[in-house]
Amino acid sequence: MSEIVVEIGRKKYIVKTDRLYTNTDEWVKVEGNKVLVGITDYAQKELRDIVSVELPEVGSQVTKGKPIGAIDSVKATSNYYSPVTGRVTRVNEALSTTPELLNKDPYGEGWIVEIEYSNPDELKDLLTPEAYIEKIKMGKH
Repeated sequence: MSEIVVEIGRKKYIVKTDRLYTNTDEWVKVEGNKVLVGITDYAQKELRDIVSVELPEVGSQVTKGKPIGAIDSVKATSNYYSPVTGRVTRVNEALSTTPELLNKDPYGEGWIVEIEYSNPDELKDLLTPEAYIEKIKMGKH
C-alpha cells in the first residue's frame, strides 16, 4: 500500500494511493461492488482529538453527498458524507468505544462504514489521490 506524504506549512499529511477521495475529506476504497469509507489523515488532523463517532445503521440507504453520520472532536462536530448511493453493509463498531482509532489509524482500523453501491458511475466523480492532494494544498475544504 503506497502513500504520498504532503507537506503544507509545518504539517504533514498522508494520502494513500490505493484509494479515491471526496471533496469533503473522506477516503474511498473500492472492493468489488462495495466501498470502504473513512476520513482522511488531513481531516482527522484538522479535527484533532476525536471523542465520539455517530455511525449509520446497517441496512440503511444512503445517498451520495448526503450526511451519514457525525464525528465529535474537542474542536468541533463535523458531518461525514456518503461518497456513493447505496446500502450500508457494515459499520466499524470499534469506533463506538474507541473513537480515537480515527486519529491513530484513519486509513486502517479507523475505517467507518462499508457501502454496497447502486450506481458505479458515481465512482467517476471521486478524486484521484493526485487531485485530492491539489485540493488540500489549495485549502479547498
